[in-house]
Formats: sequence, structure tokens, C-alpha cells
Amino acid sequence: MKEETKLIVAGRPHRRPAHPVNHPVERASTYLFPSYDDFLEGAKNITYGRLGTANHRALEETVNLLEGGYETRLAPSGLQAIVASVLAFCQAGDQVLVSDAVYDPTRKFCDRFLKRFGVEPIYYPPLIGEDLADLVTERTKVILAESPGSLTFEVQDLPALALVARKTGARLVVDNTWSAGVYCKPIALGAAVSVQAGTKYLVGHADCLIGSIASADEETARAVFHALLQLGANVSADDAWLALRGARTLAARLARHQETGLKLAKWLSRRPEVERVLHPALKSCPGHAIWKRDFTGASGLFGVVLKPVGLPALKAFFNALKLFGMGFSWGGFESLCVHVHPERYRTAEPWTEECPVIRIHAGLEDADDLIADLERGFSAMAAAKT
Repeated sequence: MKEETKLIVAGRPHRRPAHPVNHPVERASTYLFPSYDDFLEGAKNITYGRLGTANHRALEETVNLLEGGYETRLAPSGLQAIVASVLAFCQAGDQVLVSDAVYDPTRKFCDRFLKRFGVEPIYYPPLIGEDLADLVTERTKVILAESPGSLTFEVQDLPALALVARKTGARLVVDNTWSAGVYCKPIALGAAVSVQAGTKYLVGHADCLIGSIASADEETARAVFHALLQLGANVSADDAWLALRGARTLAARLARHQETGLKLAKWLSRRPEVERVLHPALKSCPGHAIWKRDFTGASGLFGVVLKPVGLPALKAFFNALKLFGMGFSWGGFESLCVHVHPERYRTAEPWTEECPVIRIHAGLEDADDLIADLERGFSAMAAAKT
């Protein structure tokens, strides 16, 4: 089936003689079993609300079909999904190799949490590819990749990283949020785990937090399940329902995000105020050739390096925007534009650009209206310079 069809047919109710199109929300902490035999059989599936209801199983089935996994489990947020995926395979004394371009909360988890429990994070340049083998030791248990990076958008060579992982016995865990599981398939490229912050594109409406963890095989899936269980992680039935509703329109929305994002990126690349655009679909973006090989499309999130500009002019730019909101997260129907600071979060390969970097999420508004909004911002920036 094509992606659009998978997202429509997966996780649907099939009760007879009639059933609703969508699973109704099933809120529960306690499940009761009419007989002892039912109790024993129930222990294999749903026994307690924290382990999930029919809403959770339907969403897991949908994401798993999309990611091409053996099994998918849910987490309360994208960060929790990453935390559980790493902790599933690490113990005191181990090392984790982490892309230098990862999401800032992931870096904080590695630096502030893992280190406290004797797990050493080692950061690697995001374009290192097969040379990552030089950093692997017998203590390396996880390779944590994010492709593209969420601030600087380098696209990683996942098959090369997967080969390193297989040769050393490490697990390759990939943050696949940018592609939403539609435009990239890390498990097919060799990853053991594909993680998403479903908060972004899967939900699509900026109104709930959720994460997903798709595992490539039974052993990996079992380790992830027990990590979530022992962390006490659980997702509300309401949030699972919202995410499943969002999934039904994911392919259609993502195509629009891609179209608008590319139009904005190309327009911005011609602006005199712009030094360069960080969009994986553009030849100028680091890792573009890998993106072209491993991805089937692009989402609406990308970066822009501006030419040198003072803080007053930068403030004027942001304050003049009417359609682009200033807010964290992304992936919803609304467009966002924020000032980001990759120089604060790089250690293996320092970010040396001295120019401001802004991150844009292209929403579902009309592209020409968004361009007019950016023109308004640039006009205000120019006026503030004079």
C-alpha cells in the first residue's frame, strides 16, 4: 500500500455488524475479566490502563505500519521516547555516541542525566558517516542519530551508521521526527529503533504531546517495552485518540508543508538579507546527496542563516511578522519563525557562523501570504538599520 492508504486503513475498528469509523476514546485504569481463564489470557494483551487501551493499540498499529517496524510503543512525549530508547540498552559504564546536531533536550538528557548514572555520551560530527567506527569502543551500546538535525539540518548517512552498529553490536536509534515516518524509513535503512515526537506532524494541530518508538525486531521491542514499563511512562487515551486522528491526514498535510517550505526556501535563498538556506532539498545543504538517496520528500522545517544584522534590526524583523508565530515546537498547521542558537549546543564540531540563524516551519497558510509576511519583516529590519 502507498503511505496515504496505510494512514487511512491502519488501526481501524472492525466490530460487527456495525462499527464507528474511528475508535471512540476508551479511558480506563482497571480492566475486569469475567473468568480466571479470561484473566490469564488478558495478561497477554491489555490488563491495566498504563499499558494502553484500544486507542493506544490502534495508534501503535498505524505508526508501526508507517515506520515498517516489528512493534511500536507510545511515550508521553518525543523526549520520553528518546529517553526510553537509550535507557533500554545502556547501563553504568557504557558509552552512547550522539550526533552533535541533536535536539537540545536530547543533549541535556545525555549531559545531565546519563552522566549521573555512569553512562558516557560522546558527540560526533553529524556528517561523519562510516568514520564513526573510529569512535566506537567495546563500551558503545547506542548510536543516537537525528537526521536531519533540527537546527542545522545536516542529513546523516544512516546506512553507514547502521553498518557500524551491526559490526560492533550497538543499537542505532534514529530521531525520525522531521520526516514524520512518511519521507524516511530508518528501519529499512538499518536502524534498530525509529523514534518520533508525534507532537509535531503526527498530531498536526499543536494540541497534544506524544512520542512513538518503532523497533526493528522482537528483542529490541522487548527491551523498549520494559524500559517504558519500568519508567512508569503512559499516554492518555485522549492524546492517543488525537494523534490517531491527526495521522489520518498526515500524508496530505505533509505534502502541503513540503510544497510551501520549498517555495519559501527558494524565495529566501534569493533575498539580499540571507547568507544561505539550510534546507535538505537544496543542493547547498550539507548532506543533500544523502537526502536525495534516502528520503522521498521534505517536511516544512528548515533554517536560514542571515547576513550580519544587529539585535535591534532582528527584533524589528520578528515583531513585524503577522502570520509567523514565535513559539517552540513545530509540525502544526501554523507557521513559526524563531531565532535559534546552534553555537550553544555544538561540541564535536563547533558552529562557527557569526550570523543569526532563524528556523522556519512552513504551515498550511497560503505560501504567497507567508512570503508577504516575510517581506514585511525584512522591510522592518531595513528600516531599523537606518
